[in-house]
Amino acid sequence: MQPLVEQSEQRPRVGGHVEMPASTAWPLVLAFGFTLICTGLLTSISVSLLGVLLSVAGCAGWFREVFPREHEEAVPVVSEDISISTSRAQVERVPIVGDQVRAWLPVETYPISAGIKGGLAGSVAMAALACAYGLFKTGSIWYPINLLAAGVYEQDLKLGPSQLNLFHMDSFLVALVLHGIVSLLVGLLYGAMLPMIPRHPIVLGGLIGPVLWTGVIYSMLNLLNPMLESRIDWVWFTASQVAFGVVAGLVVDRQTRVRTRENMPFALRAGIDAPGLMSERDREEKRP
Repeated sequence: MQPLVEQSEQRPRVGGHVEMPASTAWPLVLAFGFTLICTGLLTSISVSLLGVLLSVAGCAGWFREVFPREHEEAVPVVSEDISISTSRAQVERVPIVGDQVRAWLPVETYPISAGIKGGLAGSVAMAALACAYGLFKTGSIWYPINLLAAGVYEQDLKLGPSQLNLFHMDSFLVALVLHGIVSLLVGLLYGAMLPMIPRHPIVLGGLIGPVLWTGVIYSMLNLLNPMLESRIDWVWFTASQVAFGVVAGLVVDRQTRVRTRENMPFALRAGIDAPGLMSERDREEKRP
């Protein structure tokens, strides 16, 4: 081990440069070999044999790059004077609880009830807009409900367009349960997410978030269920998602925040009555 250390210490150092590992393509060859090995399990044994050859060649070539001595190249160091400036008139500081050095973020969050209220309010706004689309497009509020149920109840897709405009008890129950569960989960997500967005939480959580979420659903549904994707009006779908996000975000944002318990001492979180903690507990309980 000592000869290698002495050898590395005797390497000439170039002024204004730093030694970095030299670029190599052998890791890509090794990864491609492993890919061919797995591909051959589904196609042909000859593909796997080619992958084995490439993997062995990749390992041998990669090892030669680092043994017996690492291949390095000198990269020039460019010095740059960085001046940090801000346009804010006042520096915002994170409040620190007690004598602790750092704080867990977020310092304050919304209670679970705020997420539930926001999810329920957003679900009502989303359902109202979807039913309005059904009345405007097909003359029936049951069309979007049956389409929602078709996401997990594919029997509705086999029905004709006229049947999708009729009331079906099984489809209604499936859509109601699915819409309620997803709305509550997204509402709880809003309650946990909005305190971590310092500026314009409604713009990010109520507009940008639903648009991105709609794009993900569109790209996935086009591959998983093309028939269902072809029957969805994505303009109205995006509008309903935005309505849910804005209403849920407004309801959650108007709720009173509570301080996260991670910023309290362990003894106080565990409910231990200690003389040194009684005054601190009283301050936490009196804090709005």
